[in-house]
Amino acid sequence: MPFEGAQKFEFYKCIGSPKLVVAPMVDQSELAWRILCRRHGADLCYTPMLHAQNFATDRKYRANNFHFEKRQDDRPLIGQFCANDPGVLLSACELVLPHCDGIDLNLGCPQTVARHGHYGAYLQDEWELIHSMIRTLRMNLNVAVSCKVRIFDDVSRSIDYAKMLESSGCQLLAVHGRTREQKGINTGVASWSHIRFIKESVNIPVIANGNIQFYSDIDRCFQETGADAVMTAEGNLHNPYLFDNVQPPVWEPLFEYLDIVQDVPTPVSFVRGHLFKVLHHLLFCPDVREQLAVAENLEQFRHVVDEVRNRFVCMRLSMIDRSLQLLPFPHWICQPYVRPSSYNLVAESEQLEQMRRNFRISQHEKIRELASECGLSRKQVKKLGRNPHAKLRQFSEISDCRCGNTKVSFLKEKRNENL
Repeated sequence: MPFEGAQKFEFYKCIGSPKLVVAPMVDQSELAWRILCRRHGADLCYTPMLHAQNFATDRKYRANNFHFEKRQDDRPLIGQFCANDPGVLLSACELVLPHCDGIDLNLGCPQTVARHGHYGAYLQDEWELIHSMIRTLRMNLNVAVSCKVRIFDDVSRSIDYAKMLESSGCQLLAVHGRTREQKGINTGVASWSHIRFIKESVNIPVIANGNIQFYSDIDRCFQETGADAVMTAEGNLHNPYLFDNVQPPVWEPLFEYLDIVQDVPTPVSFVRGHLFKVLHHLLFCPDVREQLAVAENLEQFRHVVDEVRNRFVCMRLSMIDRSLQLLPFPHWICQPYVRPSSYNLVAESEQLEQMRRNFRISQHEKIRELASECGLSRKQVKKLGRNPHAKLRQFSEISDCRCGNTKVSFLKEKRNENL
């Protein structure tokens, strides 16, 4: 039946009018991480993106990706699904109803797997399908329906898109201020102006997503977008204390997280992923990186974090009088990762390719010189380079011949080419 009790802002008020939101993140916004984030300022969390088809049909997938036990320390919670079929989406959502305060339709995933699977941001031009999925959920579920989207380059089309979602029944809209193409080296900066125009054009709560790396970004985002809440993903993964306005040494949130994992079963791959994110700026230490890569249980993960703390705690104590509010932060302090610009990456790539070309040319020259000095073919020199003990085929000397046999002339020319 339709959910009539949360029209416009009523649903938003029902869940406490959250201001600080942790984004849905594949394999990373799992229960243990959500509990950690809620302890440090998060008002609202999402589950990781769940694949509706797999969730509806695969019991093992459900067990590995969703906690079906009721926990009051994990509310309010919105369950997020990706889908391209209204019926399948409804079947998946019905399985999580007792455990979620709302259902979110993922319309923002820009990854290649989403393009191949025909979901996420690759549905943003199929408005009839999106309308059908939202209406199906609104007419059959007793929880609110929300959407998470990316923008179009064109502001007016982004506004029309948001209005279509609202008219279809979307009750809460999270807007990532990047286009579908802004990913990887092309990630760039999110457009808060797009979010502001969307907020001014709809009558439902809007959550601004993008560019939240430090606590100071939160107020700026509110001022520039007029949004009802802000959402962070990458910033949260590098510093789960971000909403507390704290930049802790990396071992503090990681020990707290591992303590939670002790009581909340969590896939090893999720735990390793979180440690890699928080320790990103310390992974120039090859021994730490290798230990983390092969860690398979909680004890081994603790050992990695212990090793980091023991190695850097003395440095931290020596800086106790220095203001840590100044950038750059020491590398053992939680801080975001700033991707290099695509321009710099292209320039570096071109420079590297030129170095490779120069190296290949110099190698060819060396091989030619060695072949000439040793009376070997270039192929034989390469073979000796790979295996100094290789046995080389001995060619008999071809003396000058005046018989006019073209075959003999050809063999001699071929021999000279190889030398």
